[in-house]
Amino acid sequence: MKFAIVETVVTPGGHEIDYDRILVEELKALGHEVEFYVPEGHRFQWDYRVPIHEMPGSGVSYDGIRGIRKWWRACIRERRRHGWYETLFAKAKEGAFDALIFPSATYRYLRGLRRSKLLKSPVPTFFIIHGLTPTEAGRLFEQGEAVRSEKNVKILVQTFARQALSTNLPNVHFCNPPAYVPRDIPGRGLQQCPETLTLGFFGQYRKEKNLDTFLDVFGACRFERKVKLLIQGATKSDEDAADFQRIIEKYGADARIEFLHKALIGPEWQAGIDSVDALVMPYPAERYRYHTSAMLSNGIGFYRPMIIADNVNPEVLAEYGVGIAFDGKDLQAFQTALETFVNTFDSRFEQYRSELQRANDDFSPRKLAQTLVDLAK
Repeated sequence: MKFAIVETVVTPGGHEIDYDRILVEELKALGHEVEFYVPEGHRFQWDYRVPIHEMPGSGVSYDGIRGIRKWWRACIRERRRHGWYETLFAKAKEGAFDALIFPSATYRYLRGLRRSKLLKSPVPTFFIIHGLTPTEAGRLFEQGEAVRSEKNVKILVQTFARQALSTNLPNVHFCNPPAYVPRDIPGRGLQQCPETLTLGFFGQYRKEKNLDTFLDVFGACRFERKVKLLIQGATKSDEDAADFQRIIEKYGADARIEFLHKALIGPEWQAGIDSVDALVMPYPAERYRYHTSAMLSNGIGFYRPMIIADNVNPEVLAEYGVGIAFDGKDLQAFQTALETFVNTFDSRFEQYRSELQRANDDFSPRKLAQTLVDLAK
């Protein structure tokens, strides 16, 4: 089969790049063809080594835009999306591909679909949703109900929280989020008894990740072994960049802490994750309870145990012993979790190793590709 992926994110970060790689490389590994359809002038930050076709109309970004200007751009984006749907419908009618994938969709994609010819797509058309809050689920399922008679419109929800998001709609399918695995480097896997245990905090820096509090707690911990902390932060806005620089200046005197203010993509990202022994995810934002944490998926795929707030995809640590969870609203619980994790790392090594293997088996990225193939057939 030939799968066409529609990528419209104007400034994709590492998550979008890695997710598209999963789709491309795993579908190809199953023996299928893959190509991209993108807005006019779109430029990828990664060479996927597959054909790329441009659609009329450039992408629209909201970065740095607020108020009525953001509303106006949202209107422009909806008009452009309608145009892309019309282009894709014509290509599907021509037989240019056998299935169509929107890799990071929302309910708005389906709302717009209802006003376009693509609603009657002659090929399976997938809208992949990366986690849903209960409120978002209501909006999505409403749109799903409106298009339930269209047999080629398929909504694929990636979530760990299936019980909270159940539906009997025949066009809504659930699957596990895929693990992110090292694709360009030979990952070293989980290392037993490192002389210095290196913890890592990675990803897009935003104030909601509560980094100041994390570093204050880290400084107060009583560790019984050598510990190092690597803080990597990629920033999009000037405000976030300035705040991250403030943190570097505030905590940079601690020799145990290393900062990296830089976006990491591809091999650099993989090498960064591979350089640490464990991941720390003390995110207090409630949306992480339902939205898939890409860092958690990286932790699984790179065989890295984790210290993680109990609101971040709690079903994972409830089922797999891949780390230690703590009450994200309790600083003392966070400190206790950090100390316990570090001081018992060696004694719990075999548990982490076996449980990470089990999680990798269940969340294999190949399974996502196979799900798409099975539903397309």
